[in-house]
Amino acid sequence: MALFSSAPHSICVLRLSAIGDVCNTVAAVQAIQREWPTTKITWITGKLEAQLIQDLNGIEVVVFDKKQGWKAYTTLWKSLKGQRFDALLHMQYAIRASIATLGIKAKYKLGFDAIRSQDFQTWFTNVRVPSPNKTHVLDGLLAFCTELGVQDITPKWSIDYSESDGEWAKNQLSTQTRNVVIVPAASKAYKNWHAEGYIHVIKHAQSLGWNVLLAGSPAQIELDLAQQIEQALEKPVTNLVGKSSLKEMLALLDYADLVIAPDTGPAHMANAMNTPVLGLYAHHNPERTGPYQYTQYVVSAYEEAIKDETGKTPQELDWRARVKDKQAMNRIQPESVTAMFDKLVNDYSLSINLKSESEVSQ
Repeated sequence: MALFSSAPHSICVLRLSAIGDVCNTVAAVQAIQREWPTTKITWITGKLEAQLIQDLNGIEVVVFDKKQGWKAYTTLWKSLKGQRFDALLHMQYAIRASIATLGIKAKYKLGFDAIRSQDFQTWFTNVRVPSPNKTHVLDGLLAFCTELGVQDITPKWSIDYSESDGEWAKNQLSTQTRNVVIVPAASKAYKNWHAEGYIHVIKHAQSLGWNVLLAGSPAQIELDLAQQIEQALEKPVTNLVGKSSLKEMLALLDYADLVIAPDTGPAHMANAMNTPVLGLYAHHNPERTGPYQYTQYVVSAYEEAIKDETGKTPQELDWRARVKDKQAMNRIQPESVTAMFDKLVNDYSLSINLKSESEVSQ
């Protein structure tokens, strides 16, 4: 039985990190807003993640800066003093998130059930949200909505960016042809494909007339991989790695025709903007962590790698089983990626034709 038959007065959402998971959480939060537009929603999140969601309509964002150590908790609890929520959605089972709940007052404290929880999260909640049959992280988050009483949990996203962010993005793109944004690297090296693979795919896209842009954060691992790719190409690409803010990145992914990325935040940002994503996966099951709307376009070595490592199929293992081999991404063959690129181009009618300025700015 649902917890609420009518709109609750206030809900607190606790999802601190990371960018990809926060993007998934947006869909769940906005499903609640569609059902109960009068409900006050407070969202506690990390400092970087707040940059992405700080201007979401109808949501009060409270920043939890983990770099402050224990002070982050006391600052958070002080900012919420005097508030009592109808429900707290404890959507992150990490122990640091659970500690934060100790100073948050709520009638119901919802957390994952035994299937999905970790790090003693159930000790900090009084409502266990039943795990859905579907594997994906987002389906687990949408289950919170069902437990509350939300009827329509169809995932939809609305994340805005400023006019200046949009202008910056459009200025990077070609107005004469299609644009593919490649985010070569994640922050964790084991999730990254090799430069040679990207070079192969870029040359294929360029041979078809596509304009290619590289994007990513200023992390050194991302800068180095982008430079390695760029230097090996005869035909230039636009290298924007480390040169955009988070919202500029969001706008760039929005205006792009197609995005290629490993298991990293921008893949989920592109998904939220309804931009087709070609995901590259080997360590995590893409059915669990892939770009939600585009999991059928993932090139994955996960099933092969996990079978070699454990002797079992993903269906026989824990739903979050991870491949430990740090070279697993090398199993992905460039020809498989170019074939998936061509399939995406065909499925979304992205064959090259001259694009007008009005088309690019839509």
